[in-house]
Amino acid sequence: MPIVISLIIGAFFAMLNETLLNIALKTLMAEFDISITTVQWMATGFMLVMGMVIPVSAVMMQWFTTRQMFLGTLIIFTMGTIICAAAPDFSLLLAGRFMQAVGTGLLTPVIFNIFLLLYPPEKRGAMLGLVGLVFMFAPAIGPTLSGVIVEYLGWRYLFIIVIPFMIFSILFAFKYLVNISEITKPKVDIASIILSMAGFGTLVYGFSSAGEAKGGFTNPVVLGSIIIGIILLTIFSIRQLKLKEPLLDLKVFKYPMFRLGAIVFVLVMMAMLSSEIILPLFMQGPLGLAAATAGLVLLPGSILNGLMSPVMGKLFDKFGPRVLMVPASILLALTLLMFSFLSANTPSWQIVAGYILLMISVSAMFMPSETNALNQLPKSMYTHGTAVLSTLQPVAGAIGVSVFVGLMSARQNYLLEQSGSPESPLAQVDSFVGGVRFVYIIGFALAVLTFFLALRMRRSQPAVEEEKAVDKAS
Repeated sequence: MPIVISLIIGAFFAMLNETLLNIALKTLMAEFDISITTVQWMATGFMLVMGMVIPVSAVMMQWFTTRQMFLGTLIIFTMGTIICAAAPDFSLLLAGRFMQAVGTGLLTPVIFNIFLLLYPPEKRGAMLGLVGLVFMFAPAIGPTLSGVIVEYLGWRYLFIIVIPFMIFSILFAFKYLVNISEITKPKVDIASIILSMAGFGTLVYGFSSAGEAKGGFTNPVVLGSIIIGIILLTIFSIRQLKLKEPLLDLKVFKYPMFRLGAIVFVLVMMAMLSSEIILPLFMQGPLGLAAATAGLVLLPGSILNGLMSPVMGKLFDKFGPRVLMVPASILLALTLLMFSFLSANTPSWQIVAGYILLMISVSAMFMPSETNALNQLPKSMYTHGTAVLSTLQPVAGAIGVSVFVGLMSARQNYLLEQSGSPESPLAQVDSFVGGVRFVYIIGFALAVLTFFLALRMRRSQPAVEEEKAVDKAS
C-alpha cells in the first residue's frame, strides 16, 4: 500500500500540472509582454515534449529499476517546477515547463507498468480505476484551482504550492518504493530514438499548431510538419518491426484485444478532449458566459468522471469490458447527438447535464478499453504496451482538438460567406452555432463506430510468453 500511495501522490500533482496553467496564460502575456502565439507554447510545447519522450520510456524501463525511474521522473518534474517558480523571463519559464513535460511524460507509463506488475489481471480494473480517478480528477480541478490561486496569490504560486508535495512524494517513494521490474538492458538503437522523437515531435507540433496558424491545415509549416512526421514515423515503424530489440515493440498490435482497445482509446480520447475545448468556446461565444462560469459548468462532469473511474474498474473486474462499453458507447452517441442541436438559447443546465452524461460514458470506456488491451499482453511486453498507449494520448489529443476545431472554423467561415452579411452579429452567432453543430454530428458518427467496435470486445486472457510456449512445445 505505501507503494500505491507514493505513486498516487506523484501522479496527482503531475496530472494537475497539465491544466493548472491554462487560465494563467493571459496573466503571463501581460507579465512578460508576449503575444498569444508565444504564450501558447506553454500548452503546445508541453504536449510536444510529452509526445517526444513517452516512446523512449519502454526501453528506459528495461534499463533502469522501478525505483530509479519513478524517483528520476519526480526529481526532473520538481526541478522544472522550481525553475518555473523562480523564472525571471519567459524563455526560462518555458524551459522549466519543458522539464515538467519530460517528467510527466515518463511518469505515466512508469505508473501503469508498476500496477501491471503488482496486480493480477482479475484485480487490475479496480486498481487502474484508482489511477484513472487521479488522472481525471486532477486535470478537472486544475482550471478552477488555478483561477483562485492566480487571483489571490499570483501565477508563481501555481508552481510554488506544488513543490512541497513533490518533495514529500520523492521522500516517501525513497523510503517505501521497492524494485519490482526486471532489468534486461536491451540494445539501444540510436536511430530509432532519433526517428521516434523527430517523428512524434513534428506530428504533434503540426496538429497542435493548426488551430493558431494562418490558413490552418493549408499553412505550409503545419502541412509540412504533419507530412514529415508521418514519413518519419513510417520509417520508424518499419525499423521497429525488423529489429530484434526494438525501441517500441509494435508487435503489441498483433494481439486483437490490444489493437481493438487502442482504437477505442483513441476515439474516446478525441471525443473527450475535443469537447473540453469546443464547449467552453461555445459557452463564451454564443451563450456569452464568462470564462470562470464556463469552467464551473464543466466541473461537475469532470469531477464525476474521476469519481466514477474506480467504480467502473470494479465493474470491469466483475463483468468484463463489453457489458460496460456497449451501453456506454450508446450513451456517448446519444449525448453527442444532443450536442448537435445546441443553439444560442440553450440553457446552461442542459450543457451541465449533457457533459455529465458525456463524462460518465467516457469513464465507462476509457479505463476498460485500456486495461483490457494491456491484459492480453505477455509480461515481457508490458513496458511496450504502456508506452504505446501513453504515446497515443498526446497524439490523439493533438489530432482530435486540431481536426475538430479546424472543421468547426471551416464550417463557421462557410456559413458566414453564405449569410450575405458576415459582419452582422447575428450571422456570426449563427455561423458559430452551425460550426459547433457540424463537429458534433461528426462526433456522433465516430461514437457509432465506437459502438460497433465495443460489440467485438471480449475479456482478455494474458498471452503466454513466446519463449515459454516454445519450451513446452519442445
